[in-house]
Amino acid sequence: MRYLATVVAFMVAGTCAVSAKQMGDMVLLQNDSAVAWGPPPAALPKGLQFSVLAGNPDKPGPFTLRIRMPAHFVIAPHTHATAENLTVLSGSIVHDMGNTRVIGRGKELDSAGFVFLPGNTPHSLWTNDAPAEIQVTGTGPFGLHYINPADDPRNVAIPH
Repeated sequence: MRYLATVVAFMVAGTCAVSAKQMGDMVLLQNDSAVAWGPPPAALPKGLQFSVLAGNPDKPGPFTLRIRMPAHFVIAPHTHATAENLTVLSGSIVHDMGNTRVIGRGKELDSAGFVFLPGNTPHSLWTNDAPAEIQVTGTGPFGLHYINPADDPRNVAIPH
């Protein structure tokens, strides 16, 4: 019995090592100053700071990203193709479920607040009087589809 437990332990350890190799390179960020911030992708409104920590939300596989939202910032109702895990790292956001943004219906999430959303679940989020930082994890391709196409920053006409 003890021999069988040892063999199983080695098999599991070997499987974990192979899985870790398949996941790609390790990512280690010791503190906030190690995070590389930049502008958001075209699907998100300008004014955010954006960082992909690991993976790529546009490609198959796991990813982790962070978003810094200034005070009084809104991300209009939208869906994602796959499930989303959202954690508030600092500040607070209001998270609302549904095809339209309803201020009194949204739930405030403070630091360490968390929400899990299945894929294709319509939701919106915003900040009130202070900025916030959130972390999103999921599996790509994640996508972002606005309920109202007029809310999509990619649909803004470029002046000639």
